[in-house]
Amino acid sequence: MALGLFCTFRVLNFCDMTVDGSFPLGGCVLAACLVHGVPIVPALLLAFAAGLCAGAVTSIIYTKLRIPDLLAGILTMTMLYSINLRIMEDKANVSFLRIPTLFSRIIDAMYDFLPDVEPEWGIVCFLVIFVIALKAVLDLFFHTDMGLTMGALGANPQLVISQGVNPDILRMIGICFGNGLAALAGAFAAMYSGFADVGMGTGTVVSGLASLMLGEFVLRSNRISLQTLRVLIGSCIYRALMILARTYGHYIHLTPNDLQLVTGLLIIICLLVTRLNADGGRKRGQKSAATGGAR
Repeated sequence: MALGLFCTFRVLNFCDMTVDGSFPLGGCVLAACLVHGVPIVPALLLAFAAGLCAGAVTSIIYTKLRIPDLLAGILTMTMLYSINLRIMEDKANVSFLRIPTLFSRIIDAMYDFLPDVEPEWGIVCFLVIFVIALKAVLDLFFHTDMGLTMGALGANPQLVISQGVNPDILRMIGICFGNGLAALAGAFAAMYSGFADVGMGTGTVVSGLASLMLGEFVLRSNRISLQTLRVLIGSCIYRALMILARTYGHYIHLTPNDLQLVTGLLIIICLLVTRLNADGGRKRGQKSAATGGAR
């Protein structure tokens, strides 16, 4: 999910709120497929395709109707709530705990071949391998001509237009892919939980932005491989902070209901520190320029 937000917010410089709707969309599509007997791999592919469609809707609203990116994402996110209910046959929550899934099969395999190891470690290893492979694919893509042009589109749209590239199509590809990753993440989250809920995407964008900003504090670089790496590092740090807040928050009277408040405060702090660093660097640059001019 954080890598999907990286594609839209950082690469394309597109404020996409669709993720709050495409994340549960992936879980709802997966639940509907599993309940109706669709195998797990096609179900995951359908969840990814549903995310692509959600991103395409946002892109069309933005490019064809000339609606601002923030409002376009909010409109799609709002409409997706009703679509998610339709997908799950007007049920707000669908459980598939008794239906075999990829994770349940991994746990069964761990019991059979490594009975002395906690079965959840099998899921962890699978997800780590999956995310590493996904990061490698993204790194390769952003070194291609299309990936480099997509990065240029977020930094300088006029440069892309002057090269004869249609920015609308390129932007749509990036938005679709970002929401496809978000929907796939929602499918994995639903599969891990054993159920899909239409409200499971609340706060997804905020948590993803917190992951992006925390990663940027840890690792600063213009290399795309390090940028995708810091997204993953920031996501791990954010989840670790949430675990600490849930585990030890009672000492300062924090409850699970306060986690969204903690996330918002983290983002505000990150923005303030970034602005202070930028202002400090600008002042040092002006001071050095003035000193050089005086000499």
